Amino acid sequence: MALQRALVTSKWLAGTLKAHGKMRILDSSWYLPKLRRNAKSEFKKKHIPGAAFFDIDQCCDKTSPLDHMLPSEKSFADYVGKLGIESDTHVVVYDASEFGAFSAPRVWWMFRVFGHRSVSVLNGGLRNWELEGQPTSDQYTRPAPSEFKASLNRSWIKTYEDILDNLDTKKFQVVDARPTGRFRGLDPEPRDNTEPGHIPGSISIPFHSFLSQSGHFLPKERLQALFLEAGVDLNRPICVLCGSAVTACHVALAAHECGHQGVSVYDGGWSEWYTRAVPENVISEGRGKHL
Repeated sequence: MALQRALVTSKWLAGTLKAHGKMRILDSSWYLPKLRRNAKSEFKKKHIPGAAFFDIDQCCDKTSPLDHMLPSEKSFADYVGKLGIESDTHVVVYDASEFGAFSAPRVWWMFRVFGHRSVSVLNGGLRNWELEGQPTSDQYTRPAPSEFKASLNRSWIKTYEDILDNLDTKKFQVVDARPTGRFRGLDPEPRDNTEPGHIPGSISIPFHSFLSQSGHFLPKERLQALFLEAGVDLNRPICVLCGSAVTACHVALAAHECGHQGVSVYDGGWSEWYTRAVPENVISEGRGKHL
C-alpha cells in the first residue's frame, strides 16, 4: 500500500475525483453535545460528492463508559468494510467544523493506528472546499461492502496506568490539546461532573494553535516553531490528550508533518484522568469552582 500525504488540498481532491481513482471520502464531522449540532443530519443535507459518513460514536468500544474509545480490530474492520474501504483504498477524511478541522484528525489517526497508512485529511475541511467553489451534494449512494484488514499498533495507545507511571519515569512528553483555560483550570469542562485542570508535567498546546485563521494547518516551519516554543522536543516520544482524544489528534498530525512518526494518544483523555486520579495529580488554578 502506497504512503500518502497526510494533508491534501481541495484542488487536489477535486482533480482526483475526476480521475476516478480508488479512493473513499469520509465526512467525519463530530461536535460536542453543547453545540446542539447533528453531524449526520448535516451530512445528509450537504457533503462532498461521493462521500460517506464516518460516525466516531458508532465506530467505538460501546462497552466503555468513556466516549468513543477505540473499537476492537474486528469492529473497526467491519465498520470500515461496510463503507466500501479495502486495505489498498486511499481514504480522505474531512469535517464541517468552522475551525477547518476538528474531528477529522481523529479519524486520520484511527486509520493509522489500525495499520492503514493510505489516509489523508482534507486541509481546510468542508469550510474551504466550499469557499474555493467546489461542489457539494445531498445525494448518497451506499457503497458495496468490502473486506478491510485491521492490525492495531498498541504502542500508539496510552492507558491511564501508562500516564500514571510516566509521572515518575518521564519516558515520554505529554501534550494537552484542550484550550488554555480548561488546561489551567479556569474555564469549565464541556462534560458534566468533570472539573478542568491538567496532568502534572503536561504541556499545553491548544489544538487550534496548529491552524491558520483560514482553517488550514500551518506550514511545517511554523509547526516546528510552535512545538519548540512550547518546550516539546520532537526527537523524543510524545503522548497527546484532550477531553476525549478527538482534538488531541491535531497534535499527532502536526508532529507527523514535522517528521515525528510515533506519537501516541491517551485514549481515555482528561475525562478518564479526572475520574480516576488522586487530587494531587489534578493540577488546577481554579479547583472546585466549576461543579
